Amino acid sequence: SLPTRLLRVLPVLRVGTWGIPGSGSLTPADPGRQPPGLRLWGTYGLSNALLETPWRKLCFGKQLFLEAVERGRELPRDALVAQLLDVLSNDEAQLPDPAIEAQGREYVRPILSKYAAVCVRCPDYGTRTNTVILVDADGHVTFTERSMLGSDPTRWETTTHEFRLQS
Repeated sequence: SLPTRLLRVLPVLRVGTWGIPGSGSLTPADPGRQPPGLRLWGTYGLSNALLETPWRKLCFGKQLFLEAVERGRELPRDALVAQLLDVLSNDEAQLPDPAIEAQGREYVRPILSKYAAVCVRCPDYGTRTNTVILVDADGHVTFTERSMLGSDPTRWETTTHEFRLQS
C-alpha cells in the first residue's frame, strides 16, 4: 500500500452520489449511496481515457510511479516531487500496444509510437501539464504543477502551492 503522505482519501469522498449544486462545491445528492465506481484504496492510472484503461503506457507509468514511491519513502518532499515529475516525463514508447493500435487502425506504427509513451510530445498534441499532489498524514498538501510554456516542449514552468486540509 502507498504511504499515507502519498495517498489519502479525503473524508468528503466517503459516501454519496455526487452532484454539483449552484454553489459549485461537491455535495452528496443521495447521502446513502456510494458514487459509482469509487475505489478507495490502491494505485490507479488515468490517461486520456477511462480510469484504468489497459494501455501499456499507463501500466508502465504505474510501475514507474510505484518504484519512485518506494525509492522516495525517506526522501525530502522536494526530492520525491522531482522523482514523480521524472516519471511523468518518461517518453519511452510502450509498443506494441493493441489498445492504442485498435484506436488508430488507419495509422501506421511510426505515427502511433509518438502517442504510446507516458509523456507525449508532438507539435499539435501531447502532454502540456504534469501535476503531483502529496498529502501527508497531518493533512499538509503539496500541489506541484509543471506546464509547458506556449508550444515549445523545451520550456516548462513549475509552480508549487502548499496548504493544510481543513476538517
